[in-house]
Amino acid sequence: MLAAADDLGYAPSALAQALVQRTSRIIGVIVNDIVDPYFAEIARGVEDVAGRMGYLVMVCNADRRPEAELEYVRALREYHALGIVFAGSGTPENAANAALDAEVGAAGARVVALAQREFPAHLVHVDNAAAAFEVTEHLLSLGHRRIAFVDGPEGLATSMQRARGFEAAMGAAGLPGDLRLAGGFDFESGVAAGGELLGTRPLPDAVLAANDEAAIGVLTALRHAGIDVPGEISVAGIDDTRPARFVELTTVNLPLHDLGAVAARHILAGADEPAGEVVLPHRLVPRRTTSRRA
Repeated sequence: MLAAADDLGYAPSALAQALVQRTSRIIGVIVNDIVDPYFAEIARGVEDVAGRMGYLVMVCNADRRPEAELEYVRALREYHALGIVFAGSGTPENAANAALDAEVGAAGARVVALAQREFPAHLVHVDNAAAAFEVTEHLLSLGHRRIAFVDGPEGLATSMQRARGFEAAMGAAGLPGDLRLAGGFDFESGVAAGGELLGTRPLPDAVLAANDEAAIGVLTALRHAGIDVPGEISVAGIDDTRPARFVELTTVNLPLHDLGAVAARHILAGADEPAGEVVLPHRLVPRRTTSRRA
């Protein structure tokens, strides 16, 4: 019988095996924005570890909506996924969180969160507040005193942590941290914030955006308006994604690939590695979009 199956090119159904064994070789990675380079590097980290071990990595785009995350968790539960990686932070006050908490608990998968979430999970993350504090401190060390901050998406835990780091650094220097612009984590939000900034006179000494994509948007808006960056104003971000390196953006390097890789290793370790918390280091990367104030 086995010889006949081999002659016919028969292969057992992985889905059928998963339904019988109630486990599969699937790891789901739920991201907030699939086109954001931040999440692309994390997903690559998961794939580089799990893919080499024969696991299928499924990337799910939730668009920062807990309702979409909930649907993906239900789908991964149907497929008896071995593990689920939540790559983005959540919105703590969203009404869908209770249902998401219950569904995650019932999924039977090893769950890893790469930012603070509203449900129990093995936490692998970076200190976002410290990262924002350090890059703000760097801008202050260059002689900048009026520093604007472009916020991330409203209500998102990572946004709030990075804003707190900025405010803490400004407060430690005895300076107000109230020059704030509504923004987001995408290029278009940064362009809009940059346009709003151009209506401010005098211009601030420097601008820190909550992530690189928004910072590159600010940088683009300023340069299109003929503003000399960094001669007239310095610009910085947080994450150190590949586009940040292309435009030589001053930023904070977060180990994005390592976040995904460590998450995958935890899932593959199974019960041998209990749930806990891992904080990975960050590193300031000064580049050509910032300079000392004359």
